[in-house]
Amino acid sequence: MVYKRFRLQVILRVTLIVLTFLGIFFLHQQTAYAVSTILLSILFIAQVIALIRYTEQTNRKLTRFFESIRHADFTSTFTDNDLGKSFEGLNNEFNEVIEAFNKNKTEKEEHFNYLLTVIQHVSIGIIVYKKNGIVDVYNNAVKRMLQVKHLRKVSNLAAVSEELPEVLMGMKAGDKSLIKIYVADELLQISVQATGFRMRGDEYLLVSFQDIAPELEQKEIESWQKLIRVLTHEIMNSITPISSLASTVNGMLAERAENNPPQLKEDQEDLESIIQAIHTIENRSKGLLNFVEIYRNLTRIPKPHFRHFEINTLFDRALKLLKPKFEAINAELIIKVFPKELKVLADPDLLDQVVINLLLNAIDAIKEVDDARVTIVASMNINNRVSIEIADNGKGIQQDILDKIFMPFFTSKKTGSGIGLSLSRQIMQMHKGSISVKSKPGEGAVFTLIF
Repeated sequence: MVYKRFRLQVILRVTLIVLTFLGIFFLHQQTAYAVSTILLSILFIAQVIALIRYTEQTNRKLTRFFESIRHADFTSTFTDNDLGKSFEGLNNEFNEVIEAFNKNKTEKEEHFNYLLTVIQHVSIGIIVYKKNGIVDVYNNAVKRMLQVKHLRKVSNLAAVSEELPEVLMGMKAGDKSLIKIYVADELLQISVQATGFRMRGDEYLLVSFQDIAPELEQKEIESWQKLIRVLTHEIMNSITPISSLASTVNGMLAERAENNPPQLKEDQEDLESIIQAIHTIENRSKGLLNFVEIYRNLTRIPKPHFRHFEINTLFDRALKLLKPKFEAINAELIIKVFPKELKVLADPDLLDQVVINLLLNAIDAIKEVDDARVTIVASMNINNRVSIEIADNGKGIQQDILDKIFMPFFTSKKTGSGIGLSLSRQIMQMHKGSISVKSKPGEGAVFTLIF
């Protein structure tokens, strides 16, 4: 119907042009009608121009239509029907196509905003960046985890960890890595996994970050507890009868030596040697039983009874107990709590063990240092968690054993049992917290408790 009307309009306009041309030709023969001839000529030219403009309307509309699509400008409308109703259907079709494109664009934007909202609210950190290191998307979990406010390039993460940008720029699709970094004095063991994709002709890498330190510590503690249970059970099953038999034999030999002493000197000496050997076996067996019993405590930590209490009271109790030891080595103990009424939700009895153990380790580290000093600082960190730092200016910890000091049975002391720090870590894990250490040889050590 549209094209039929268009055809009629063209035929009508062409007919008028022909009639005008014939009128010009006729009047041109009559010299008395020169003015009329000029007027008809002007009318003829106007009709030709109008016909050209009329026939080009479709091309102009198509041009506007494709430009709107190319520039994603879906606000244009086609309503100029003053040039003929034959274009009304064409305008309607253009408007419907524009509306369909606009609807599709709106749906895509809504879908993009939906995905962006999901990404921003997941607990796993996500960074999307190009091969050249330009960051396209990063979520709130990355901001919280790495303590960054703005991230434009991967190289900006050098402020968090010098090795982190290098690791990320070297990753490829499907790669996995485990990174250890300190953020706000908290040790993070971040599992990093990369996925690649192409978009708009560019290659992108989507990298996920997940702090698995609590899970690793939990699994490690559970593994050590299972091992200790098995070892202590087997050792006690073997040592207990040996100790009992040694005690029985020792009693029998002592009774014989008293009631029926040997007559010969050689026999007397042999009997004394046997008694001494049996006595040694008995004492050593009891020592091993006591040793095993100590390590069984690692699997017998009572469940914490949580309550709020001021941290100052925790330090006061520790100071009353350890003050003589500080005075004996002429060491200074500095305690700072911000704010003074800072409280923590924990089991004070279990927490006493942790603080006292760390202070004893600090005393041992500074006893041969001039101007010996231990500093305790308690405050709220930037993650709004309670932080306790116990720092000393002692000899420090060797780097090759720094990651081993929390292992059961491991100790660098001549008289150490190797359970103090392991026990402390288990207690902190039961409080849903963490314990970490920073140290350099000759510069002391800093133990940090996070609740």
